[in-house]
Amino acid sequence: MNTRVLLAVIVTTMFAACERPAVDFKAKGAGLLAPFKTELKSALMQGMEAGPVEAISVCSVEAPGISARLSVDGVVMGRSSHKLRNYNNATPEWLAPVLRAYADGSTGLEPIALSIEEGRMGYAEPIMVQPMCLACHGESLAPDIAAKISEAYPDDQATGFKAGDFRGVFWVEFPEY
Repeated sequence: MNTRVLLAVIVTTMFAACERPAVDFKAKGAGLLAPFKTELKSALMQGMEAGPVEAISVCSVEAPGISARLSVDGVVMGRSSHKLRNYNNATPEWLAPVLRAYADGSTGLEPIALSIEEGRMGYAEPIMVQPMCLACHGESLAPDIAAKISEAYPDDQATGFKAGDFRGVFWVEFPEY
């Protein structure tokens, strides 16, 4: 083998060895969201112990604080829905087609990771209505709950759900590295 060919093989091998290993972006997105989901569920459970009216405050006050505290180092996370209650949870542009596909049933309800711009990834996973959610998101609400929601969210669209319905998404944006 001549020297040029040998040098080309060595250089090619070195570059191949230096390539970044494949990243499982679904696993990374799920891992980034896990603390948010855990803390939010804990806060909601504590709120529900004090009653559903208190849980409304958890969603409106504590949830944004949790996501803001965990959105660091180029990571941004939140919740959104096709039927918004809080318009501060509006869907990021990259997430809109994913949310529509989940809501209209044109795709499965599997978590998804996708490239959203150069060097950034997005990850979304569905939120399904759990029985405890029905107190505030169900087909019929207690009068005190309906009044609190109407007061806090005059343009609320987030009622009429049944257990097991698609409610919205948890989402996260993060750097590819």
